[in-house]
Amino acid sequence: MTLVAPEEWRPQGIDDLEPRAWEALREVERSVCVTAGAGAGKTEFLAQKGSYLLETGLCPAPKRILAISFKRDAARNLSDRIVARCAPDQARRFVSMTFDGFTKHMLDQFREAVPEDFRPPANYAIAMDTRDERNDFIRRHSFGVAADRLGRAVAECPLPIVEVENERAREILGPYWRDQYEHFDRAYLTFAMINRLVDYMLRTNPGIRQALISTYPYVFLDEFQDTTTAQYDLVRTAFGRSDSVFTAVGDDKQKIMGWAGAMDAAFVRFTADFRARCTALQSNWRSHEDLVAIQHAVATRIDPAVEHAIARGRRTVDGTIAAIWEFPTREDEVEGLAEWIAGKVEGGSVEPHDVAILVRMLANNVEDELAPAFTRHGLILRNVARNVGTIAIQDLLAEELTQSLLPFLRLGAARRNADAWAAARSVLQWLESPDGEDEIAQERAIARVEEISKRLRVRMGRQAPDAAANVRGVGRLALREIGEPLIRRATPSYQRDADFERVLEGFLLLLEESAELGGTWNEVLDRFEGIGQVPLMTVHKSKGLEFHTVIFFGLDSRSWRSLQPGAEEELKAFFVALTRAKQRAFFTYCRGRGQPIEWLEELLGDLLPRVFFV
Repeated sequence: MTLVAPEEWRPQGIDDLEPRAWEALREVERSVCVTAGAGAGKTEFLAQKGSYLLETGLCPAPKRILAISFKRDAARNLSDRIVARCAPDQARRFVSMTFDGFTKHMLDQFREAVPEDFRPPANYAIAMDTRDERNDFIRRHSFGVAADRLGRAVAECPLPIVEVENERAREILGPYWRDQYEHFDRAYLTFAMINRLVDYMLRTNPGIRQALISTYPYVFLDEFQDTTTAQYDLVRTAFGRSDSVFTAVGDDKQKIMGWAGAMDAAFVRFTADFRARCTALQSNWRSHEDLVAIQHAVATRIDPAVEHAIARGRRTVDGTIAAIWEFPTREDEVEGLAEWIAGKVEGGSVEPHDVAILVRMLANNVEDELAPAFTRHGLILRNVARNVGTIAIQDLLAEELTQSLLPFLRLGAARRNADAWAAARSVLQWLESPDGEDEIAQERAIARVEEISKRLRVRMGRQAPDAAANVRGVGRLALREIGEPLIRRATPSYQRDADFERVLEGFLLLLEESAELGGTWNEVLDRFEGIGQVPLMTVHKSKGLEFHTVIFFGLDSRSWRSLQPGAEEELKAFFVALTRAKQRAFFTYCRGRGQPIEWLEELLGDLLPRVFFV
C-alpha cells in the first residue's frame, strides 16, 4: 500500500484543523495532553490523528493504535470514522474499545497468567456492581461499612489483598473476593475486579506488559477527565516508563463523574507522569458567537484562567437566542413552553427532536406536568429518563443490543437506506472480529448484511406492526439472524442472563410502545428512536449530545437548589448542559416554584435578558 509522506498528509472529511490541533496531531515522539472544550471536535481530532499515524506509516504494520473510550457508542463512533478514512488493512490496526472492554479482553487472553491465588475460572460471569448487591454482601457478613465505601475499596485497592496497607480494608476485601468467587453458582466478577486482576497480572508478568507495549506504540485516551484512580493506575502499570506515546483528550470543566470515582487533577497527574506536552484546542464548532459568550461567562466561574473559545458555528436564527422566560404561574409556564415549541415546529425552523428540555432531576414528575399541554399543541414529549421495563429509554438506546438490531430493522423496513447499511456492516464487522484481527471474518460479515436484511424484509413485508406479537416476532427474528451468542460474546455486560434479558425486554417493550399509534415499520422505528418527539432529560444525561435549542425548565433556587457558586460539580454539570446548544438556550422561571438564582443571573448579566410572559 502506498503511504503518504507526513508533510503531505491532509485531513479527510473536513476542510482543515486549527493550528493547535495540527501541533498535537504531529507530535508523535512525546505524549500530549489535549484540552478539548465543548464543541471542540475531540472525536474528530482523534480520528484525524489516528488516520495520520496509519496513512503515513508512523505507526507501521503490524503495530497498532489503542483507543480507549468510556462509552461504547463513543468507541464505535471513533472506529467508524477511522474505517471511513483509511484503507481496510490500516483501519484494522486501529483498536477502539471501552476501558471495560479492554480490561476484559486482557483478562480473557491472559487469564492463566493471573497469579493462582486470584485466578478466576474460565467460566466466570460479569456482575453489575450495584449498591444492592454490595449491601447484600454487607448484611450477610455483618460488616459495618457503607456500600459506596466498599465499592471504592474494591476498585482502588491493588492485589494481592495481604499487601493492602489498611487493616480494615483487608478484613473486608478478603471475604468479598472469596464471596464473588465461591458464594454463587459460578464466579462473578465486576469490572472493578477485572481492572484489579489485569493490573495484578501485568505487575507479575513483565513479558506480557512488554508485549502490550510493543503492540501499541500509540495510545489514545478519550474523555480523560472521567478517568478513575483505578483506571489510571492500570494505565501506568501497563504503559508507564515505556516509549508508548499517549494522546489524552478531555476537558476538566466537563468533569461531572466525580460521584463515580473520577480522579481529581487528572490532567496534572498525567502531564507529570508521562512528561506530556499540553495544548488546548480553541475552536467551538458547535455553537455560534453569541452562545459561546454566555458559555464563557459560566466557564470563567469554573476556571478564571480559561481561554475564550473561538466560535466556529454559524448563527442561523434571528431574534433572541438566550433569555430567562418569566411566567406568572406554573400553569402559564407549562402552557407557554408548549406553545412556543409548537410555533417553532409549525413554522419549520426546528424539528421536535432538536429541542431538548433539561431538568435537574425528577424528570418523571416534569413529564406528568408537561405532557398534557404538549399533547394539546400537537407535540409528543419523550421522557428519555422513563423506564421501559427496568431500563431507562436513553440508556436503552445506547445499549449494544439496540445499536446492533436497529440498522437491520431499518434495512428490513426499506430496501434502500445507505446509512443503515453502513451501520449494519459496522455492527457485523465488530461482532465477527471485535479486536479487528480476523480479516476473513470481516469479509464474511459484509456478505451477511444483505442476507439478513432480505429475510427481515420478507417478514416485515408480510406482517404489519399492528399487533404486539408481530412486533416482538420481528425483534426476535433480527436477534436470531444476527446471532444472540455473537452479541453476548462481544458485550461483556451481557454475559449474565439477567442483565441481557433486562435489555432485550426493554427493547421489545419500547418497540411495542412505538407501534401503538400504528403506521408503517419505518414510522414505528422513527418513534422508537425519538424522531419527531421533544426529548426531556436531566442535565447529567445531556453530556455528549447536541441540540438546535436547549431549554432549562424551572430554573429557580428550589428546583436547582444544589446549583451554588461553590458547588463545583453541579456548576460543571450546568456548563456541560448549556454547551449542548447549537443555536438557542432559554431558561423558564416562575415564582410559584421558587426564587431566582441571583448569583447566576448576576454572572450572566446583560447576556441573559429577562422576558416576561403575561
